[in-house]
Amino acid sequence: MSNQEQRAKISAGNGFIAALDQSGGSTPKALKNYGVDESAYSNDDEMFAKVHEMRSRIITAPPFSGDKIIGAILFEKTMDSEVEGKPTAQYLWEELGVVPFLKIDKGLADEEDGVQVMKPMPTLEELLQRGKEKGIFGTKMRSCIHKASPEGIAEVVRQQFEIGNIVLSHGMVPIIEPEVNIHASDKAECEEILKSEILKQLAALEDGYQIMLKLTLPEKPNFFKELIEHKNVMQVVALSGGYDLEEACTRLAKNDGMIASFSRALTNDLRADQSDEEFNAALKNAIDKIYQASVGNEAATQAA
Repeated sequence: MSNQEQRAKISAGNGFIAALDQSGGSTPKALKNYGVDESAYSNDDEMFAKVHEMRSRIITAPPFSGDKIIGAILFEKTMDSEVEGKPTAQYLWEELGVVPFLKIDKGLADEEDGVQVMKPMPTLEELLQRGKEKGIFGTKMRSCIHKASPEGIAEVVRQQFEIGNIVLSHGMVPIIEPEVNIHASDKAECEEILKSEILKQLAALEDGYQIMLKLTLPEKPNFFKELIEHKNVMQVVALSGGYDLEEACTRLAKNDGMIASFSRALTNDLRADQSDEEFNAALKNAIDKIYQASVGNEAATQAA
């Protein structure tokens, strides 16, 4: 795989990143939304097999291509699985021109000081090495901010960049995701503190290093402009965070230079019992809307 080609594709940002990385905790919910009830599997292995079927169906559907989707974030078990006989990351890049990323966090710790930091990652070095060997370009890790707590938010960002530097040392690009809960009563204030802390950490990055940021769509349009234009930031992507497809796309279209990395908003209308024609139409509708919101403007989004 050509790292330079992948870097160029992500940097250009002519499309969006599909988040296909639901993990153990969120998988039952994702499957239920897809129309696969918990009675359809009896253990974790069967559950992950079901979710891999869903992801494979998405990845191999005609609308899912490198024309509008520049990257895809994978769960570890998805990386270790195959699509049409090829390792998933290899299939994404070689068959579709979609750059593969890997979710590396182990979930969230309990809330403390208004935030949830990431749980310890004891096997991080081994996972990064394995990801590199399988052709993974970058990584993603998520924390969550619930209140405008200066100390809590500073700790979230510090931890994110600490792990980010380890990822960079392995020659991969980290997506740093300090999500702000869309239901936070002081969401705009959370974003003020968060931007300030990110700028401090960016200033401390080694020369030549570039990271990516995955952020909740802000209350003030173009609030993250300073981050988007920062020399140490390859790309700023938006998470849907619970907003439905229409709301997420409307908000995204107001933020110039920010592209989508949606999970729920991408897959929300997909169902296991849909015919291929219905499934492909629903997926195409979501992809087209998210693409227009990512690279176009509000008028283009409304026309999609």
